[in-house]
Amino acid sequence: MEKEIIIGVDLGGTKIMTGAIDQQGNVIGTPVKVPTEGTRRKEVILDKIMASIRQVIRDNDLDPARLRGIGVGSTGPLDSDKGLILECPQLPTLHFFPLRDALSREFGLPVALNNDANCLILGEARFGAGRGKQRIAGFTLGTGIGCALVFDGKIWNGATGTAGEIWCSPYADGIIEDFISGHGVANIYRSVSEKEASSLDVFRLAEQGDQEALTTWETFGRHLAVPLAWTINLIDPETVILGGSIAAAYRYFGPAMEAQLRQNICPVPAERTRVVCSTLGDHAGFVGAACLMLDNKSRGTMQ
Repeated sequence: MEKEIIIGVDLGGTKIMTGAIDQQGNVIGTPVKVPTEGTRRKEVILDKIMASIRQVIRDNDLDPARLRGIGVGSTGPLDSDKGLILECPQLPTLHFFPLRDALSREFGLPVALNNDANCLILGEARFGAGRGKQRIAGFTLGTGIGCALVFDGKIWNGATGTAGEIWCSPYADGIIEDFISGHGVANIYRSVSEKEASSLDVFRLAEQGDQEALTTWETFGRHLAVPLAWTINLIDPETVILGGSIAAAYRYFGPAMEAQLRQNICPVPAERTRVVCSTLGDHAGFVGAACLMLDNKSRGTMQ
């Protein structure tokens, strides 16, 4: 019997990345990446999503009869139970849009929808840095900060579906996302150097040995240790996974983060709990989105 195939869609404010995996997490063929243009009309964005799914099927010569379903990881907030994108700042024209049902009608397949940070960490838990672990916490570091909890291979969504939405938690004289995000890196660099630079620029400067950039990343690492300590002390995970574009700078912020973190968590996890970077790279988002369908036993029917 041929293996079933799952389509995964990573929907962000700037890009849509779509790919296919089998049930063992192997990526099939070549994924498709297109700009979201998140402020365009909802019909335009929906067409982009649908076109990317069709292209993955066509370009990789996938048999529609083998398709188990479609998983979508979207920037939020979302109502996963109803399949809705709620009031999402990065996708303002899709507010309260029933994305799950629209895709299910179009393709005649079951569709699952969840937060993109949840999906990225789910993918890592199943097939990446967290494989074999039962209690995993994950943080996505990019335009903002996301947090996800995966217990026994399943996302823990919480009572209202917003578990892990720590971005708005109070911190210092603002919220945690003011310090741990792309613009957070830029803010820290400005305070250190009195110059303007994006987080990518600060990364490049660090690679050149620029001392102000290196100081920026060390400061960022100490800030990051705070929500990591909250999470480890609260849920006692086996592993904490860091993903997202900013995780690429781990070698610059990691040592300061680790030093601060170990001082602020309980003695046993301080010795045992490991913080690791994601291993699935750019594929993590759509692989994790596809993983939403792994436990879905229905096939070929709409939700």
